[in-house]
Amino acid sequence: MYEFSVSKDDSGKILYEDLIEAAQALVANEPDTIANMANISALIWQYVSDLNWAGFYRVIDGELVLGPFQGKSACIRIAMGKGVCGAAAETGETQRIADVHAFPGHIACDAESRSELVIPIFGGDQVIAVLDLDSPIKERFSPEDQAGLERLIDTISSSLS
Repeated sequence: MYEFSVSKDDSGKILYEDLIEAAQALVANEPDTIANMANISALIWQYVSDLNWAGFYRVIDGELVLGPFQGKSACIRIAMGKGVCGAAAETGETQRIADVHAFPGHIACDAESRSELVIPIFGGDQVIAVLDLDSPIKERFSPEDQAGLERLIDTISSSLS
């Protein structure tokens, strides 16, 4: 059993340094990618507020395949370049979408989702997975959320490949 203390600043935003430290503790000495993805999605679900989905899609045979997650049932397969997750996987660039209904080709796995943050995960120079976070609140994800979660993924990416 792991117990963490993830602080918040005066505005109520989580301090990503604490979240990164907790993530490092969870993946330390664990070689299983699926187990690590499961724990990281649970950690994010526990401490990042206003989410309705947090999880991973893995690149398998040229498409995104559902990995460990927290939230409602989800789309199982997503083509590269399709939707927000497919765009992040194809371009290798984080997608921070304030209003998913305005995103061309958005895939509505959960009609309640309003904003989305998708961070590509690299193994060498290849995208091997994406971290996908959905929120029922428009404009939920700030540049600070994006930077903090990108640092988290960068710090533990070798444990996710």
